[in-house]
Amino acid sequence: MSIATLSDLADPIKTPRLVFKIGSSLLVGKDGEVRNVWLNSLAGEISDARKRGQQVLVVSSGAVALGAARLGLEKGGRGSLADKQAAASVGQIALSGLWAQLLSQYGLVAAQLLLTLEDLEYRRRYLNASATMGRLLKAGTVPVINENDSIATNELRFGDNDRLAARVAQAGRAQAVVLLSDVDGLYDRDPKDPDANLLETIKGVTQDHHEMASGDSSSGVGTGGMTSKLQAVEIAERAGIALAILNGMEDAPFRNALESDTGTLFLPRRHDTARKAWLGGRQRMRGALVVDEGCAKALEDGGSVLAAGIIDVRGGFNRGQPVAVENEDGERIAQGMVEYDREDVDKIMGHRSEEHEDLLGYSPRSAVIHRDQLVVL
Repeated sequence: MSIATLSDLADPIKTPRLVFKIGSSLLVGKDGEVRNVWLNSLAGEISDARKRGQQVLVVSSGAVALGAARLGLEKGGRGSLADKQAAASVGQIALSGLWAQLLSQYGLVAAQLLLTLEDLEYRRRYLNASATMGRLLKAGTVPVINENDSIATNELRFGDNDRLAARVAQAGRAQAVVLLSDVDGLYDRDPKDPDANLLETIKGVTQDHHEMASGDSSSGVGTGGMTSKLQAVEIAERAGIALAILNGMEDAPFRNALESDTGTLFLPRRHDTARKAWLGGRQRMRGALVVDEGCAKALEDGGSVLAAGIIDVRGGFNRGQPVAVENEDGERIAQGMVEYDREDVDKIMGHRSEEHEDLLGYSPRSAVIHRDQLVVL
């Protein structure tokens, strides 16, 4: 049985494992104070989900905002990387303590996981994180997860917790993600426009949906906007995970959204294998292969990236590292694990396979990126 409606997110049969993502603007007010009443209502909803037989993971922002308030830092602690890391170091203690206290009121034990981008980008570390989440859930805890902003740099960050929530759902083998936001969901235009319409159910994000989205965060506290949420949807949908954007401003937001049937539910359009879903969710590429029209068409039909179809190479990479595949217009159409070092790709690009041995001096592999190590976006 698969998820088809918002109400299915509260069904322990269809959604035995659920991820809640809470943004900074919901957890901390603009005055820097914790929204305790709201948080307590959400903790109660997590308790209700557990009583229904659902396991819950929480992706919670707020460490930087809490730490900045305690340190008296300007710009919410985001004035510089040093300020942000310092604020996160102070705020993470406060945030973990807050969740432990909230959940303990309902007889629940909170666990903490701090992740960096690399923890989910490298396969072995990803599997370790996945195993830890599984063991914590089996032990009956509520894992509370955040990006480790105290050590993460701009180059090694998710950038927002929307995408982190999608990757956590993938690693945690959840069936759905709930992104609590400051709007009801995705509208067909700016929600401030009186003619804007809420899109209730979407199967497969398209370019049209991206054009409807805004990259801005209205709160001034968080880092994400609707654009980042759609990027999270694309990660989730490749892994067969449903994702809902719901308004989290009111108390008991999950119950209110389901009772009023208000929000946007994104249904997965395909279910890649676990490894391909992980590949599709990767954010950092070591380089790019630009392919001709024939190769791009072959990829759509399930083919591999062959050297003959490559017309340009960018970046420095070694065999086994992730690279993007772009068409002649510069659009990323796929990504995967390359079978050759950059220097060897330079030698064989544009050449047919029967020429490769003479060009390389050794017996070539069947493809530059084999279809088993490739995800078409």
